[in-house]
Amino acid sequence: MNMNILVIDDDAAVRKFICTTLTREHHNVFEADNGKTGLQMLAQHPEVELMVTDLIMPEKEGIETIMEARQSHPELKIVAMSGGGKVGPENYLVLADALGANVTLKKPFSAQELLLSLKFME
Repeated sequence: MNMNILVIDDDAAVRKFICTTLTREHHNVFEADNGKTGLQMLAQHPEVELMVTDLIMPEKEGIETIMEARQSHPELKIVAMSGGGKVGPENYLVLADALGANVTLKKPFSAQELLLSLKFME
């Protein structure tokens, strides 16, 4: 099933890896480099069904982005990913899960793990 997917990550290399992986699977991909831009993209593209977001970013971090996206788009599916930070990725991912992420991914993850996480949401 082809989906319209918004990818938000401040790390250009990670964003490119995710976008390339999803495009190869024939998904329609939009990308943003922070949560603020991501939420603007979401507002401009109501067709987006899935948001893949990093949790630790400048401008607006992922937890806040998930909360706002959930309010404006309750039906949106969300994959939260984190490579950690001061408290370790697990703590952020537990929080993201509590706030409404459908799936959480711990960085680094493989293309296969990413695609598998999407299967849970079809």
